[in-house]
Amino acid sequence: MQYETIRIDCSNIFDEDSFHNVFAATFGFPVFYGRNMDAWVDCMTSLDEPDDGMTTVTVEKGGIVVLQLDAIAQVRDRCRRAYDDLLECSAFVNWRRMQSGFKPILCLSFA
Repeated sequence: MQYETIRIDCSNIFDEDSFHNVFAATFGFPVFYGRNMDAWVDCMTSLDEPDDGMTTVTVEKGGIVVLQLDAIAQVRDRCRRAYDDLLECSAFVNWRRMQSGFKPILCLSFA
């Protein structure tokens, strides 16, 4: 199984707006990215569908994207909502995929 590790520098996340800035820049979300968690879920669900054009980061079908969340404790302490949203929405991405007959795609790694 292929996996792609993407490092996220969480020290640059101070609020919900900066959360979306960091993820949009890291994953190359499209210009029409809605900068909310519904849009985040849509983009992250398509990580193995490069033709969807939702992200420039892709992995092969059945692959896993590991989010290496550097300094994640800072987000937890500074902006609990962004932290909670990240956890809940990552789980939702995987649940949504499994409900559609696909394998989970996200793995979170805390540093």
